[in-house]
Amino acid sequence: MTIDAKTLWTLLPAVHRARDAERGGALKALVAVLAEQLDVLDENIEQLYDDQFIETCAPWVIPYIGDLIGYRPLHGGSGSPRAEVAHTIALRRRKGTAAVLEQLARDVTGWNARAVEEFQLLGTTQHMHHVRPAHAYAPDLRHWDPLESIGSAFDGTMHTVDVRRIASGRGRFNIPNVAIFLFPIEAHRSTRSPAIQVDARRWRVSPLGHDMPLYSRPVAEDSITHLAEPLNVPRRISRRILDRDVRSATPAYYGEGKSVVVYLNGDVTPVPVSDVRVCDLSDDAGTWAHLPDDDIAIDPVLGRIALPAAPSVPITSVEVTYHWGFSADLGGGEYERESTFGALPGQIVLRVPDDHTTIQSALSALAGDGVVEVTDSGRYDETLAVQVSAGRRIELRCANEHHASLVLGGPFTIAGGAESEFELNGFLVSGDSLRVPATPGNELARLRLIHTTLVPGLSHAADGGAVSPAAPSLIVEIPGVDVTLSRTIVGGMRAHPRAKIEGTDVFIDATDVAGIALAAPDGVSAGASLELRGATVVGKIHAELMPLVSNSLLLAELAPADSWTVPVRVVQRQTGCVRFTWLPSSSRVPQRYHCLPDASGSPAPRMLSLRYGTPTYGRLSPLADDAIRHGADDDGEMGALNHLLASQREANLRVRLAEFLRAGLEVGLLFAI
Repeated sequence: MTIDAKTLWTLLPAVHRARDAERGGALKALVAVLAEQLDVLDENIEQLYDDQFIETCAPWVIPYIGDLIGYRPLHGGSGSPRAEVAHTIALRRRKGTAAVLEQLARDVTGWNARAVEEFQLLGTTQHMHHVRPAHAYAPDLRHWDPLESIGSAFDGTMHTVDVRRIASGRGRFNIPNVAIFLFPIEAHRSTRSPAIQVDARRWRVSPLGHDMPLYSRPVAEDSITHLAEPLNVPRRISRRILDRDVRSATPAYYGEGKSVVVYLNGDVTPVPVSDVRVCDLSDDAGTWAHLPDDDIAIDPVLGRIALPAAPSVPITSVEVTYHWGFSADLGGGEYERESTFGALPGQIVLRVPDDHTTIQSALSALAGDGVVEVTDSGRYDETLAVQVSAGRRIELRCANEHHASLVLGGPFTIAGGAESEFELNGFLVSGDSLRVPATPGNELARLRLIHTTLVPGLSHAADGGAVSPAAPSLIVEIPGVDVTLSRTIVGGMRAHPRAKIEGTDVFIDATDVAGIALAAPDGVSAGASLELRGATVVGKIHAELMPLVSNSLLLAELAPADSWTVPVRVVQRQTGCVRFTWLPSSSRVPQRYHCLPDASGSPAPRMLSLRYGTPTYGRLSPLADDAIRHGADDDGEMGALNHLLASQREANLRVRLAEFLRAGLEVGLLFAI
């Protein structure tokens, strides 16, 4: 029981308390110190009790509890082993079963998983005493569900035997094979995000106004013996699945707290499922096909919404809570970011839309120092300008677990006095660029972008292509600015040669490998000093200095008749180092160390997608060369997703599966992307 200073003081005899009051209160101050230490002791005793249980113990206790039950730790730091230690005994009791292999995959990698015993999908000649009606070679063409799942983790159709080894990733259907499907694409939530209006009836879910697949929100399994079903993993929602869902008595995908739900005119209550239809809203002769007459139509494949022709109440706004696919907590999203907030003690915090209706009015009210926090995931169409006082700091951020969209009507200009700092955290910025202009008196010292996206190409067309592919997202026109990029996506950059850019876990995307990722403001001469740790750069680089580039991918090429002589060029090459990085062999950079391509001529990186806005954006293909997939200094993959430790997760899973796999079986890891 905690005893505070006041309670402890009242336990002393009144004569001592009265005498202490006459003598200046030294005894009371001592009692307060004793009470503080008693609180520390009480907290320590409570923690000692908590440390007896894996669910509540301190992180340093986990290896000791694991040692008591014979748990062998893995290597590579791919996550906390708490869940694996907690499940160790239950897993050993069920050793060799598909449920155990699936749970292991989930615990070790942190990804959702599905285990499939492939012998159950082999079509066989059946004995009349052992008839299996579902094991027919030819699927029933009258049922769409099995047909839609062919080739996926939930394939239930019978197949002929495949003698190629599953461990190589080439074979699958054979008697000894067990497939572990991993789902590395996560479903990120967007809450009541304003849809983009095309016309009175047509709207797009994406805040950038482009077609985008919707993902399902995975539902946690409540039993270790349960094998994952489609609802338990994040995956693209098909039209047929959502259509069946909205027609059911208990929808699992549509509704509040589920995968997708629609709100009209700012109502608190969502559109009821009875008013929702699922349609193929593909392009059709300048409009969309299958526009509804009465109900509201959703196309989850394209992320489109169509309103009825004559609604009973005029519809002026459409908001959607939905889930979109991406590999990492990077570039902003409704995930945990509170540890990155940097408000100083005593700084004023103004909230939008609570205290001010617009971001600009809140920034102006700060008078050069403070924090503006956006408390929703809405859309703000503004043209911003900020002036930071000398020696002060302004932070513009989305509240934790929120992701607002900022649509600029012109350049977002940032200026400040000597030793001033501006930070942008958690926004999706489109429409125009961030600019630190060369105006009189602008001496901004530091610019920080954290968990932010400056959309490559400024904006998106309906097909997902960049509206202004050659336009830079960030322009720094004055010297002496330290630009810090962390867990951020930016387009091309133009920066003064005496500025400094430092990026960690970032995408710098000029929208094309022949575009300009970094140069001076004139777009030709050498730009800022560039330091990168775990970065994927799409486009050419012309930098004054390159102090360090590590664990990165520099994807650059020269265009036909290009005026550039090499795709990556550094002026001062006598200092700096490029290490554990893939870059064009013709690049003129400082000393290289363990870089690719090497003398063996390793191939170029194979990427699943280099178009921002796609779920697989920036991911290496599983078929990429091992020298790239394991080419970083930690044996992980090169590029902006190095921090995910994907290679280490895969290696650790293979080690752990060897302990629990039955003799004679072979396991293959397949990525469901």
